[in-house]
Amino acid sequence: MTQGATPAAQGCVFCAIVARQAEVSVVYEDETVTVFMDLNPVTRGHLLVVTREHAVGLEDLDGATSAHVWSVGHNMARALRRSNMRCEGINVLLCDGEVAFQTVFHFHLHVIPRYAGDGWTFKASSPERERSLLDSDAQAIKNAIASMD
Repeated sequence: MTQGATPAAQGCVFCAIVARQAEVSVVYEDETVTVFMDLNPVTRGHLLVVTREHAVGLEDLDGATSAHVWSVGHNMARALRRSNMRCEGINVLLCDGEVAFQTVFHFHLHVIPRYAGDGWTFKASSPERERSLLDSDAQAIKNAIASMD
C-alpha cells in the first residue's frame, strides 16, 4: 500500500473521501476501512468498503487487510438485510482492473442490496469448458499458488 501520499497529490477521490476532504455519507469506519454510500448507486443502499490507505487492487493488499475488507463487507450485507430497506438479496462485487470494470483505482468492495425487479442484471454467455482445459487451467493456478510468497 502507498504510505504517506496525500489525497491531493494522488488525485484519488476515495483518499479524499477517507480524509473527509470530500462529501460522504459514512456508514462505518475503523482503522482499516471506511464504508460509505455509493454516490452513483446501482440500487438504494449500495455501499462501498474502501481501504483507508491507498491501494489500487487486490495485489496491493496484505492478507490481513484483505480479510478485514471481506469481513466488513459480510457485516454490511447482514446490516442491509436487517435494515428497513427490505432488500431481498445481496451482491458483493469486486472490480479489480480496468478490464474488470474498475473505474476508481483505489481498492473497494461493492455491497449491493438487491430488490425484485430492480433492473440490474449480469448477462453473459458462459459455454461449458472441456474438462482437459479446466484441468490445464487448474494446474496453471496451482503452479502460481506454489510460487507465491
